[in-house]
Amino acid sequence: MTHQSRDAPQFYLTSPTRCAYLPDRHERKVFTHLIGKRAPELNDVLTNSGFRRSQTIAYRPACESCRACISVRVLVDEFIQGSNMRRVSDRNADILSQMVQAKPNSEQYSLFRSYLDGRHSDGGMADMTVLDYAMMVEDSHVETRIVEYRQGSNGPLLATCLTDMLSDGLSMVYSFFEPEEAARSLGTYMILDHIQRVKSIGLPYLYLGYWVEGSPKMAYKARFLPQERLLHEGWIKVF
Repeated sequence: MTHQSRDAPQFYLTSPTRCAYLPDRHERKVFTHLIGKRAPELNDVLTNSGFRRSQTIAYRPACESCRACISVRVLVDEFIQGSNMRRVSDRNADILSQMVQAKPNSEQYSLFRSYLDGRHSDGGMADMTVLDYAMMVEDSHVETRIVEYRQGSNGPLLATCLTDMLSDGLSMVYSFFEPEEAARSLGTYMILDHIQRVKSIGLPYLYLGYWVEGSPKMAYKARFLPQERLLHEGWIKVF
């Protein structure tokens, strides 16, 4: 008789729900818990296998008839910043970014609330309270940080990203920004900043989560080239 290790992850399958990215489709996810001493190691393995983290859960799509959600990671050493992205960097030259411990505060939550109300008022996170936000940040058994973006050293907080530290790079778990500063393209700027952060620590990848072909919400991820996309045959380089 064989015995399964108590540390071995157990995987579960969700019931079908309405897809958040493509109309008239339904999604299912396979998920497991990221808890205990082995959580950082498991998070590394699962992220490399196309999973995403949300608090103490790692999940990936498991839809029966759709494979539109594709994991994407930027090859930071080969990344080429085009003219449009250089303009984004120039527009945000007054921003200072700092990686800090993953501790929630009222300033972050105020920005988070503004972002949800301005960009995702009808989304699944629209009703998140300050306690929900604190759980999103603190409920983690893996090495997690927050990157804050301010206008000057003591200026207002304009953007924030919850970021996981991995053995082969960084994973942008969730980011949000001031919706009234749309002209700055802060979402793009945060990715550019994370690419430089991964380069500075000598690791190869920045994980961006899922690119969904046909979804306008996710189209921006395809612009950060070269990148690798996780297909049936493994990670495939795209120029």
